[in-house]
Amino acid sequence: MQEDMLRTLEYHKMKNQLMEHVASDLGKEKIHNLFPHMELTVVQVAQEETAEGEQVLRFRGHIPLGGVHDIRAEIKRAQLGSVLDPQDFTNINDTIRAGNQLKAFIEQLLEEEEEVSIPHLQAYAFELFPLKNLETTIRRTISEDGHVLDSASDSLRTARQQIRTFEATIRSKLEQILRSRDAETKLSDRVVTIRNERYVIPVKQAYRNAFGGIVHDQSSSGQTLFIEPQSVVTANNQRREAKMKEKQEIERILRMLTEEVAMEGEHLSSNTATLAQLDFISAKALYAQKIRGVQPQLNDRRYVYFPKSRHPLLNADDVVPIDLEIGGDYHSLVITGPNTGGKTVALKTVGLFTLMAQSGLFLPAAEKTEATVFTNIFADIGDEQSIEQSLSTFSSHMTNIVSILQDVDDQSLVLFDELGAGTDPAEGAALAVSILDEVHDRDARTVATTHYTELKGYAYNRSGVMNASVEFDVDTLSPTYRLLTGVPGRSNAFAISRRLGLSENIIEAAESEMAADTKQAEQMITSLEARYQQAEQAQEEADETRRQAEELHRELDRAFTDLQKQKQAIYEEAEAKAKAEVEKAKEEAEIIIADLRRLQQEGHAVKEHELIDARKGLEETPPQLTKKQQQVKRKAQKAASYEPGEEVFVPRFNQSGHIVETSGKDEYSVQLGIMKMTLKADDLEKTSQPKPEKTGKSVTRVSGRSSHVKPELDLRGERYENAMTEVEKYLDEAVLAGYGRVHIIHGKGTGALRKGVKELLAKHPSVKNTRDGGMNEGGIGNTVVELK
Repeated sequence: MQEDMLRTLEYHKMKNQLMEHVASDLGKEKIHNLFPHMELTVVQVAQEETAEGEQVLRFRGHIPLGGVHDIRAEIKRAQLGSVLDPQDFTNINDTIRAGNQLKAFIEQLLEEEEEVSIPHLQAYAFELFPLKNLETTIRRTISEDGHVLDSASDSLRTARQQIRTFEATIRSKLEQILRSRDAETKLSDRVVTIRNERYVIPVKQAYRNAFGGIVHDQSSSGQTLFIEPQSVVTANNQRREAKMKEKQEIERILRMLTEEVAMEGEHLSSNTATLAQLDFISAKALYAQKIRGVQPQLNDRRYVYFPKSRHPLLNADDVVPIDLEIGGDYHSLVITGPNTGGKTVALKTVGLFTLMAQSGLFLPAAEKTEATVFTNIFADIGDEQSIEQSLSTFSSHMTNIVSILQDVDDQSLVLFDELGAGTDPAEGAALAVSILDEVHDRDARTVATTHYTELKGYAYNRSGVMNASVEFDVDTLSPTYRLLTGVPGRSNAFAISRRLGLSENIIEAAESEMAADTKQAEQMITSLEARYQQAEQAQEEADETRRQAEELHRELDRAFTDLQKQKQAIYEEAEAKAKAEVEKAKEEAEIIIADLRRLQQEGHAVKEHELIDARKGLEETPPQLTKKQQQVKRKAQKAASYEPGEEVFVPRFNQSGHIVETSGKDEYSVQLGIMKMTLKADDLEKTSQPKPEKTGKSVTRVSGRSSHVKPELDLRGERYENAMTEVEKYLDEAVLAGYGRVHIIHGKGTGALRKGVKELLAKHPSVKNTRDGGMNEGGIGNTVVELK
């Protein structure tokens, strides 16, 4: 794709909008280098990453990227052996912390929100190296404002303590001079200052020998000398020595830290690249929210469909959505009509939307938007006349078109603006038809705008080409910018002239000059526009009705779910209260039994076995619900649904069984012992009967003739000999239970277990037929058995 095409379609302006949403210079660089992808799989991943970023924004409102710096230069300098500055380490540590915070953020989101699915972001988070040791070392050594801390080493702490001691001594002595009686006369000002890293006081020139010491500087007028009094020379020397020790120790510490950064250089570089990508994804997601974008469905059919599309560079409140479609029933779209009215905007929208989709960006359009991947996008839009080359408008366009025709193929999208303009209308229209034919024959996808009447007929008669126009409001004398697909454009010259007050006689005379077929064509176009508007209004009403119905359905679903939860909560609360009452009764009974035993010990006639029987009766008494609580329980269970194999209780028969299959709405086929019957959901209650414990290595779901027989036998993990025994036992019980079909799950594995099962089933007298499981039944890992 050529740079001038991207500029023509204003791709760079769109990238400038996108760049407003990055958090770091790394993200800016990613967007600066952004270019449309040419491979469908790459585009798919880029779109999925944007969708995941937008998903995170919906759940959390932001993606934390504060503190990310571009530290690639610092890493390289460290690896080359240069000593880094304290501020460099601050930037490095900020970036390490930012990575750790983002990693924890994504992990916490996945832990707290089960419905969140962000595999790409999860993978990026996994790639971030914690670098805890380096982060801790820098934090203990460098302050957040970029200074080496006293705690960095014992030697540094000692040197700085000495510096502070010497400075305190110096200031004390100098302040004594400032407070002395001679100070007002001999000093220019009562302040302590520093010159050449030595503490000095400002002394008037006339009293330069009053305090002795060393002159370090003088004022610009020469009237003031900055003198280090003799009384502080020794302390200043000691301070300077301590400062040198401090500097040497700081250099040693920074060199040590630099070496650690160099050792972790590869991991730091990897983190930097990952954070740049996450910043880029965050920017794409934020931009998608800003433009109210949707994720386009991608296809390999070279088909694009942009319903209710809005050019992202136009004011969102003013832009009129348009429907654009190419590559389905027609491969070329010819937008006809006068030069005003937004034809070029429609053309640029197709081009820019395609570039955005191939860049992994959402599109400001309606749901069900579809996009494809073109390897070439060609655009001849606007007046590209070159003054330097002295080319006319027509010559400039034709030069561009010749270049396009050299490379266009069936993987190309071609955009022509005012094709054939700038020359004699008859010749220009003929050229336009021939050029469109050539591009169409190469099976490219084409959108062209023109004001030539001849191209209306071309689009109508040519297979695979569709007419379109931009609607014009004669009353306001302005375009509405709505694109009418299937309706050719018309100039509206007579209507506009009449509206502006041109004499009716002149208009009638002009109309009489028009050929009869031209008049008829204009009338047909007018009728088409009216029908298009009626159909569009009906479609909008239907869409709104469907939207309201879908919203009502969602509300009813939510209400039903809430009701189910409330019913279940009431049932659980009632059961909990009943259990609490029983526990309370047992506690009271224990107290009574204790009293009875005490009486027994005191000589009263109370037998021990009576105490034991009393306690046993209490422990075996189940929590009995009140009549009202039983009603609540039945209501809560009435709306419950059941799955095949689920244990149920049938109060009418006071017997437990299990669901075999669903027979109809709220009806189930239930196995009760050797009987199978169809019962309504109202006749059933869920049971909390625990599953039997497994013994040894057996994983069969048949636990004995006294238990309910399941519709399948799971042999996975079973030894061959045990498995054959389990199959024979299970088939006998399944026949007794009345099953017509059962499943033997043996898995795929090496095939030995499957082969043995097949051979046994072929010889078993109760087996009618067998087959491998279907796609939704486990495939060859499951054998479906028809019983006689």
